[in-house]
Amino acid sequence: MALIVQKYGGSSVADTDSIKRVAKRVVETEKKGNKVAVVVSAMGDTTDDLIDQALSIDSNPSEREMDMLMTAGERISMSLLAMAIHAEGSRAHSFTGQQAGFFTDTRYGAAHIKAVRPDRVKNALSLGDIAIVAGFQGINAKGDATTLGRGGSDTSAVALAVALGADICEIYTDVDGIFTADPRIVPSARRIPSIGYEAILEMASCGSKVLALRCVEYAQRFNMPLHVRSSFSRRPGTLVVPDGIDPRTLPNLD
Repeated sequence: MALIVQKYGGSSVADTDSIKRVAKRVVETEKKGNKVAVVVSAMGDTTDDLIDQALSIDSNPSEREMDMLMTAGERISMSLLAMAIHAEGSRAHSFTGQQAGFFTDTRYGAAHIKAVRPDRVKNALSLGDIAIVAGFQGINAKGDATTLGRGGSDTSAVALAVALGADICEIYTDVDGIFTADPRIVPSARRIPSIGYEAILEMASCGSKVLALRCVEYAQRFNMPLHVRSSFSRRPGTLVVPDGIDPRTLPNLD
């Protein structure tokens, strides 16, 4: 039995049909005998819509209130995904960043994770439930909600995987892994089957948007293998693996 953390981005949970499709994939992973924790982003353009609404009210809104507002998007997707998993016949329990034990510094809008103590997530997994966690958010020492900035949900997923001692962290997106160029722009771009941390860090620092720099740095620090793949296909993605790890030994690579 493997412990797998899966992260689904906004395009993967863009609407209720997409959420139902993700739920089926999560349940399939569980039914193979795995323990599964899932980190989700806000649905589609929800975050941009919330920002637009805020700016239509106040052109210079409070950073604290913006973070309170921004955490709403992931709460919606986490609870809807838990409901969709229930509809598929499995048990799921959703958690906000605070409930999942994400403690951050006091910065708003681009907070850094100081500690992850996922006691409630561990308890849900021990009971046989699928744990759904809102990405991109945590709580600071003041008790206020904070958000992690660009790539925050990816970073949440890796940090959760590390805290849980997961076997792998799967990052689901709208492309089939990491390519030599953006396949949506360059049709001849080739998928990279596996890659090391240093190479992917260089790509991220040069502007590659597949994985956020902080996410890869966190994975490298704790030797957490990543599998970047599409939620819209069953094709293999790209493995980001520590030196000395045979990709064939990693779980759930079908």
